[in-house]
Amino acid sequence: MSDRVYVIGADMIRFGRFEDETPPSLAAKASLLALDDCNVGIQDIQAVYSGNCGETMVGQRMLQIIGQTGVPVANVTNACATGATAFREAWMAIRAGVCDLALAVGSEKMAKGVLVRKNRAGDAVPREGLVGSETMPAVFAEMGMEHARRFGTTLEQFAMVSVKNHFHSTMNPKAMYQKETPLEEVLGSEMIAYPNTKLMCSVNVDGSAAAVLCSEKKMKSLGLSKRAVLVKASALASDPFTPRNTVMPDLNAVTQLAANAAYESGGIGPDDIDLVELHDCFATAEICHYENLQLCAAGEGANLLQSGATTLGGKIPVNVSGGLLSKGHPLGATGIANVCEVVMQLRGEAGARQVENARVGMTHVVGLGSACAVHILERI
Repeated sequence: MSDRVYVIGADMIRFGRFEDETPPSLAAKASLLALDDCNVGIQDIQAVYSGNCGETMVGQRMLQIIGQTGVPVANVTNACATGATAFREAWMAIRAGVCDLALAVGSEKMAKGVLVRKNRAGDAVPREGLVGSETMPAVFAEMGMEHARRFGTTLEQFAMVSVKNHFHSTMNPKAMYQKETPLEEVLGSEMIAYPNTKLMCSVNVDGSAAAVLCSEKKMKSLGLSKRAVLVKASALASDPFTPRNTVMPDLNAVTQLAANAAYESGGIGPDDIDLVELHDCFATAEICHYENLQLCAAGEGANLLQSGATTLGGKIPVNVSGGLLSKGHPLGATGIANVCEVVMQLRGEAGARQVENARVGMTHVVGLGSACAVHILERI
């Protein structure tokens, strides 16, 4: 068994549109980047955990491209938490002593437009209304409206999340979009589901990200102590029972559960976190998750944003990668892409968007249905 598990390699492709690629070929590209990052070959990997929401056996098909070595491969799907779940499975395998070196990879090809359920004919049509209450924009619009009802959060305050994250993206060469959007532009874009306009919605893109995890003994034997990052805590939660979430998942409660578990298992608190990559699938979600992750008290999320604390250079920078709003949101890859950003920051390798003196970082994703994964990583 290994009580301490490290990320020794992590990387991702630039998110975008790749008509000629498949999820396995995208996964292969990110995996090779992560392996090169730590100078490890696929023949050294003892287990593979592959995340993808749309296809089967992606992990095995990826190995057909980069090298079939006979190792166990597990394919994971957990909605938007898919990649983070694959990462956690690799972490658990090493902690359990099943292996010393594992690869976690997430990949996805996404259709353009809004994620909706399909009817029996295969048409992407909601059950009612222009957008429909079961679509992701509507679910997270409701989340924001409830926050506005309780705490008076305004449309402009939610829109400021997009302004911030789009600004951060201009410093990330691997983000799908690298363009600033002033507040007036965000507010003036097409309304998708109030209060989320088009520029307050995450970008459906193709992408992949990968990480190489290893035990402490293996990390030392490889001579990689200088760039290794400790996985200090890993937590995965699903919905607790409430009368409300028999109708709709409670995205606040599941995040609170996972965050509490991560803080407890890591022996760490929110005041110890230096940066966060959280699930800003819609601008409304980011403000709510400030509070769910205990970065501030309930009702103080909008004030935290307006204070500049969550902007690069602030007390607790959030989504300096550009987040899902600009970097993009290929479902199976998102959770590991968040890890890649935090690993880069803790190594001091993030360039223009580097968080000064970053020592501890947190990643967070929520898959509606629901699954919430929170990871805390620490520079050693």
